[in-house]
Amino acid sequence: MKLDRLLSILMLLLRKDRVQAKELAEKFEVSTRTILRDIDAINLAGIPIVTYQGVNGGIGIAEGYRLDRSILTSDEMVSIITSLKGMARLIPESQHEILLEKLKNILNLSQLEKLESKTRQLIIDPSPWFNFEQIKEKLTDFKKAIEEHKEVLFCYLDPTGNETERRVEPYFLILKGQNWYLYAFCHLRQDFRLFKLSRIKEFQVTNLLFEPRTISEEQTFFNREWQTTGNLVTLELVFAKEMKSIVVEWFGEDVVENQEGQLLVKTTLPENNWLYGFILSFGSGIEVINPPHIRSIVARIAKEIYEKHSL
Repeated sequence: MKLDRLLSILMLLLRKDRVQAKELAEKFEVSTRTILRDIDAINLAGIPIVTYQGVNGGIGIAEGYRLDRSILTSDEMVSIITSLKGMARLIPESQHEILLEKLKNILNLSQLEKLESKTRQLIIDPSPWFNFEQIKEKLTDFKKAIEEHKEVLFCYLDPTGNETERRVEPYFLILKGQNWYLYAFCHLRQDFRLFKLSRIKEFQVTNLLFEPRTISEEQTFFNREWQTTGNLVTLELVFAKEMKSIVVEWFGEDVVENQEGQLLVKTTLPENNWLYGFILSFGSGIEVINPPHIRSIVARIAKEIYEKHSL
């Protein structure tokens, strides 16, 4: 939109001494003539624009002109910019850069120097360690589908290994527990569902538009979906003392240590294939005490793994 472009150009001019019209044209993907008309419009609005000639020439704002900078404090700016930088690592967009420029312009030079120092003290990077490019592609495409209210087709692999064709109306992207999920209305189930992005295959954003549905507070209470995924089972686990750092990482510091230095953990988790794999991931450093049927399942899987790899 022209208004957005005008505001963005103004923020850039306030941040830089001068900028060339060609540079602005390339940044906003318009012609140089359009940029010059935008500059005239800014000038007519009362913002003093100066044109500098020569090799280092360009367009700038008259020296000494500033907008009101009292909207946010520097600490508030640090929080916002740190979060923005984290999201920009996942979904690169020119709007992120422009918004950062707008926000930085609120501060004076002294505050800006402190800001740069503080934003380096905390780095947020929500991108996964593996398969980042695949996840980033899905995030970008699903975000666009959500904005444009377009239906999406994909194959989905559920926790039990079953693969189904899904047609959904996408509503939200959710980051929880280092995993990304799509919250969407599923035509196959005729209800809202959470889809783990890593299990979505062969997705396609269609040209079919949908009318956004009214979502109740109960439907948006996402925690219920995680809590009811699979049958919950209460586990009693014993970990070798060498596993302490990993156990604390997963279960917190409220673990009980017995006289032998072993770590006792009691927790409740959904019973599914993920749970069996989770227990086995600790190798010989874990023992399932209760319930007996989980102990038996883990023993059987471990035996099958040994037989397969001992040939």
